[in-house]
Amino acid sequence: MGVFRRKRHEELLDPNDRSPKTGLKYKDLSVLGGLVEAGANLTEPRHVLHYLYFKSREAADAAAVDGRDRGFDCTAREPLPDDPDQWCLVAERHGVVVDVMTVRDHGDFFDGLAERHAGEYDGWEASV
Repeated sequence: MGVFRRKRHEELLDPNDRSPKTGLKYKDLSVLGGLVEAGANLTEPRHVLHYLYFKSREAADAAAVDGRDRGFDCTAREPLPDDPDQWCLVAERHGVVVDVMTVRDHGDFFDGLAERHAGEYDGWEASV
């Protein structure tokens, strides 16, 4: 995938590194590129979902409170049988325009949220 390669050195880039041009993580640029390839007009509002993982229900619930305070609908999901220590928190919002500033702001918020509650922010997706 071209987004994750440097043109001159052919070294793989870390998807969590940020583009010096936009300040977005390369993985966020990849999601935006996928939306465009699927025919999305990025100036139109859409449904956005963010995924976080925590080691306990209590941590997921505490993070959900912070997410709701930020205007997201948050749902903690039971762990799958194969991974009993992974409580998934889904934070979603309708009517989001996924421009550079919004994607960067949401990513920074959810990175911080995961860090505060000893979890992991896995990324986001949006409707086309």
